[in-house]
Amino acid sequence: MGIIQVDHPNQANVIELKGISQSYDGGQSWIIQDLDLIIEDKPDQGQFVVILGMSGSGKSTLLRYISGLQKPTKGSVCINGKEVDQDTRVSMVFQQYSSLPWKTVLENVALGLEFQGVARKERNERAMEMIKLVGLEGHEKKYAIYPTLSGGQLQRVAIARSLLANPSILLMDEPFGALDIKTRLQMQDLLLELWNKFHSTIIFVTHDISEAVYLGDDIYILKAPPAKFVEHIHIDLPLQRTRAIKRDPMYTQLVHQVEDTMMNIATTLGGSF
Repeated sequence: MGIIQVDHPNQANVIELKGISQSYDGGQSWIIQDLDLIIEDKPDQGQFVVILGMSGSGKSTLLRYISGLQKPTKGSVCINGKEVDQDTRVSMVFQQYSSLPWKTVLENVALGLEFQGVARKERNERAMEMIKLVGLEGHEKKYAIYPTLSGGQLQRVAIARSLLANPSILLMDEPFGALDIKTRLQMQDLLLELWNKFHSTIIFVTHDISEAVYLGDDIYILKAPPAKFVEHIHIDLPLQRTRAIKRDPMYTQLVHQVEDTMMNIATTLGGSF
């Protein structure tokens, strides 16, 4: 399979992964091999890309490449045409709570701006604006630690911190996987609101097919190692979504389509989800 991309030829590329391969034993075996992905810019809209795939297929590893936390054995990773290095790192929201527990909510949200050298007064003002957006006003002086804050609140801190540091790209590695169902649904809706506000390019890893269809603009499916993208499904639903869309037959049909595709991949190519 060639480079997978959304077909908008006149637009610049936000993220490019070219010829990506990963081996941890000197090339005797490959976890990822000859993987390509292009995510193009959509001005005044952004993209919400969801990655699905087999357990151990390298979904989280791809996010680590884009974030600059890891370099592939072979291949290149570029953001806005520039190869990823320490100066082009992108924030990432993990499933595990990643806030610094010895800092307050305000200090955690402002952390990226602090690293960028923004003066305290300005970064605190901008952090407070983001704290209000994610529904944490009144909690800014609390320490960002469980159980002082709930799991959902701690993920709101992480999302606010990431968006404030770089609102154009947001990487999310199963960020809602540890949350109870009510909080998970609330966080899905919050994320859609923030996406529509900032028009970010969001790369979202999940194992939940219904979540992928509800949130995603495009879904990419990885096969088992050596990993490659083997399917791209465009989610033809309105960009402005509410939970009511889950009652729409088109939503149900898309969930079944993705589920069937993944099961066919598992059957023909091996592996489990």
